[in-house]
Amino acid sequence: MKAISYSRYGGPEVLEYGERPEPKVGPDSVLVKVRAAGVNPVDWKCREGYLDGLLDAVFPVVPGWDVSGVVVQPGAAVSEFTVGDEVIGYVREDFLSRGTFAEYVAAPVRTLARKPRNLTYEQAAGLPLTGLTAYQVLVRRLQVKRGETVLVHAAAGGVGSLAVQLGRHLGARVIGTASESNHDFVRELGGEPVTYGDGLAERVRGLAPEGVDAAFDTVGGETAKVSANLLAPEGRLVSVADPEVVDYGGHYHFVRPDAADLTHLSELAEQGAISVHVSETFPLERAADAHRASQEGRTRGKLVVTVEWEEEGA
Repeated sequence: MKAISYSRYGGPEVLEYGERPEPKVGPDSVLVKVRAAGVNPVDWKCREGYLDGLLDAVFPVVPGWDVSGVVVQPGAAVSEFTVGDEVIGYVREDFLSRGTFAEYVAAPVRTLARKPRNLTYEQAAGLPLTGLTAYQVLVRRLQVKRGETVLVHAAAGGVGSLAVQLGRHLGARVIGTASESNHDFVRELGGEPVTYGDGLAERVRGLAPEGVDAAFDTVGGETAKVSANLLAPEGRLVSVADPEVVDYGGHYHFVRPDAADLTHLSELAEQGAISVHVSETFPLERAADAHRASQEGRTRGKLVVTVEWEEEGA
């Protein structure tokens, strides 16, 4: 099969497009014909070696954890999916090797859910990691309730844009940090935009004088510290970017594959409660360009890598 891989840590130039062995299908996995794969900042951070202390790399590594596609072969013990099912997945294992930037991926059923019928493959590929991150933080860690005020950082990005929509779905008021060029986008999602940077704390206090009930940090560093100072007396803080958030009384979260959570997100997408904004797509062979765009950090919504297939019978 054709795939993107890298045999050493480094910049986008280490990504190579070429032939890789088709993955073996375990008893609790299915072989997915990849139609699209979401691009996430963690992909280039893994490629650069920043997660080497957390995840072993079995080179060559095929990057990518997000996928949308079609089941072509269920494992021997799989009853959840059959050939032809359209699925999405956050296909993360506890090591780096068998990713989704490929024509096929062997995905454990614990990482999969049915694809939302109203989303394109490209949109659906942008949902798993970002949606699960937003859902697990807002619902499971912050336990956001109706009527509360939530601060979401980088509200126009992949995780942030889903967090704004989920927060509104939960009945919360959502304040979202974003560049001025993305303020209208944040408003369309249902959030109240504020410009990040110097003076952020004062701008947020102008909207929430008594503090925010919950803060969702996707940036880390000074942003996590500022967020802690903006909390109401019983406020909660979670960061997905900075483990040192615990020093400010917050919690760190690393998104986990969860089929039930992903199924719920798929249902919310079909109900129109959440949507995925895809800002740009790249063919598989241009995955390095997708990584470069992701590293620039200015993406509105999602970047997606696509895999072209000839229509059957054509």
